[in-house]
Amino acid sequence: MKKVLTALLAAGALVTLAACGGNSNDSGSGSGSNEKVTLKFQSLAFQKTTVAATKKIVADWNAANPNIQVEYVQGSWDSVHDQLVTQFQGGTAPDIIHDESADITGFINQGYLADISKYLSQETKDAVSQGVWDTVSKDGKVYAAPTLLQSYVVFANSNLLKQAGITATGDSLSWDDLAADAKKLTAGGKYGLGWGLKSPTATMLNLGLNYDAKFFDGTGQDAKAVIGDAELEVPKRIHAMAYTDKSIDPTSLTQSGSDVLPGFYAGKYGMIVAGNYVAQQIAEEAPKGFQWEVLPPLKGTSTKQAANPQTLSVPAEGKHIEQSAKFIDYFMKAENLAAVGQGDWLIPTTQGARDAIQKATGGKNGWQQTLASGTELTKAPFQSVQNYPKWKDQIATPAFQEFLANKTDLAALGKKLSDGWGQVNQ
Repeated sequence: MKKVLTALLAAGALVTLAACGGNSNDSGSGSGSNEKVTLKFQSLAFQKTTVAATKKIVADWNAANPNIQVEYVQGSWDSVHDQLVTQFQGGTAPDIIHDESADITGFINQGYLADISKYLSQETKDAVSQGVWDTVSKDGKVYAAPTLLQSYVVFANSNLLKQAGITATGDSLSWDDLAADAKKLTAGGKYGLGWGLKSPTATMLNLGLNYDAKFFDGTGQDAKAVIGDAELEVPKRIHAMAYTDKSIDPTSLTQSGSDVLPGFYAGKYGMIVAGNYVAQQIAEEAPKGFQWEVLPPLKGTSTKQAANPQTLSVPAEGKHIEQSAKFIDYFMKAENLAAVGQGDWLIPTTQGARDAIQKATGGKNGWQQTLASGTELTKAPFQSVQNYPKWKDQIATPAFQEFLANKTDLAALGKKLSDGWGQVNQ
């Protein structure tokens, strides 16, 4: 909705773009005029390295395109949905909108976003898998370009793993093995696992795909809630580790992903589960000599997780749709996505950008496992549901929080998730 500094500097070096791909001869409106325009690009980048990489992309574009200038505007993930609602209604939306696919579904259905498919190069279209394009498309039209992907990964204290005799190898880590390892690491007042689940819904629905969880059947406002054993498997397992095995610190379940990091550094937790972007904070903030690693992707019946990419889109009523879409196409170039992906420690949507990161980092500092965790990212049913943001905020988040606080049981959780959909899907 977050590295070794020399490696980060290498990310900036990846953006050797200048005029190449800058479309400098394509300025002006769709009518071919040489009108000079300024486009507002509302970026939600927040990590310093990513902000710097994004601003460099803007600067390189501006240098190559004197008639299409892009103005960087800082936005925030915390308020973007409500802000966009207000901007769309008031006709003040930025020319280039940074968001995520799960959030823009409603805006697509309401006609607020432009179809940009005819302005994207074939190179861009071919570089992204169809399953990821599906997260930003409807009825054959493309309403955004998918840029970066997040997966949920297990970070581990390498020294504590070694002391416990745990070796994490292979292509995946089963949930059963995660629970067993967490029990081994729980001793002497220390917990095997810390898990910041203050905002739990995205984690539950994304990792739910490990067990083929659907949560919804259908699309738009006609979608029906589907809450069964598969949908409750991940919360059930987390609850069991916290309250049966007592291998998860229950206090951590009320904290954010960043809040658990000090305890991780101090050895209070042998492992944590978080979005892969947390790797950057670990690399920058961890005490000198702290040894950490990223474990193989979690697996239930599969290692699938939801592909909920960050997106760049254009308002349907924008005055400069073609020019905005051309900048987005430029942003999608492999070297650009590699720079912002490495800066944010997120997985680019294109293989070319992933290859560039692999080459720049040598797969070290968890990058090999992080990139591997993105191989089975796919569209999830909730990404086609118009009122998902409302259900997430008003129903699912408080219901999951109550369950994780051990104040309700699994059956009650399922009922709240199901009944709550009827309340908000009006």
